[in-house]
Amino acid sequence: MSQPLPSSMRAIEITTPGGPEVLKPADRPTPSPAPGEVLIQVAAAGINRPDCLQRRGRYPVPPGASDIPGLEVAGRIVALGDGVSAWKVGDEACALLAGGGYAQYANVPAEQCLPIPKGLSMIEAASLPETFFTVWSMVWGRGQLAAGETLLVHGGSSGIGVTAIQMARALGHKVFITAGSDEKCRACLDLGADHAINYKTQDFAKEVKALTDGRGVDVILDMVAGEYVARDVAALADDGRIVILALLGGAKGEVPFDPILRRRLTITGGTLRPRPVAFKGEVARDLKARIWPLLESGRIKPVIHATFALEEAGKAHALMESGAHIGKIVLTVG
Repeated sequence: MSQPLPSSMRAIEITTPGGPEVLKPADRPTPSPAPGEVLIQVAAAGINRPDCLQRRGRYPVPPGASDIPGLEVAGRIVALGDGVSAWKVGDEACALLAGGGYAQYANVPAEQCLPIPKGLSMIEAASLPETFFTVWSMVWGRGQLAAGETLLVHGGSSGIGVTAIQMARALGHKVFITAGSDEKCRACLDLGADHAINYKTQDFAKEVKALTDGRGVDVILDMVAGEYVARDVAALADDGRIVILALLGGAKGEVPFDPILRRRLTITGGTLRPRPVAFKGEVARDLKARIWPLLESGRIKPVIHATFALEEAGKAHALMESGAHIGKIVLTVG
């Protein structure tokens, strides 16, 4: 018999759009799973840059999603919605959420849950879903990275970056990264990047062309955009693809059309949060089949920079926005 659930839970609210200080603990009603959902008692929740954008009022919550921030959790399933048969109460899982992760309990569609990889802690598992779903869907989905092709990742020391490096390397691709310090470049090389470029002291487009004997790379994962896109074009091989997943460098930039036409280049992008459950379920199945065995064998490892208690979410956001971290930041939930 499962234990009765409390009527209320602790959660972190965004009291008003603003800086990290607007994140405050609050009591909220404990949610109940809708049909097709499971309720997870959260042990740990990952911090991601979209959480910071939401806190500042620049990333709207999708219709029907919780206004509580948090896009990934790990914990124990404590209740099932109607129609759920693939999971049972007591199972441990990590999951991708559309919101609601900074709380003691969170609802999530059952299709967006994955088992905790063998040998990983709850904290490590909570660091996986958002970046792994994103990298898989953007690099191999939108970017169509194929066997023998090369990948350039901007922000190599970020949560997305450390995931992309390890995933691409484990699947046999040569990986180039950019990062903002020599320390971060060394960390990326230690994770398996073939070449690391300090964007503060080097022109990444020129470096990529030099390192590839003038050919360029096949796919670029770009979370900067802005003026980076024109330089991405210069760094691409013929038939190359740029995949934009964030706009840290700005939402506008000049792009030269002539090389796009002559060299058959593609600029694409996407955001994962508003995609339908069926799409995210398909990504989950791909990850379970292709990537989860690599986590369980140790060929891919979670990179945790720091952990904070749930009530310290503001401190976690301040660290995220400082850019001083290498890898993931995770909240622990008591």
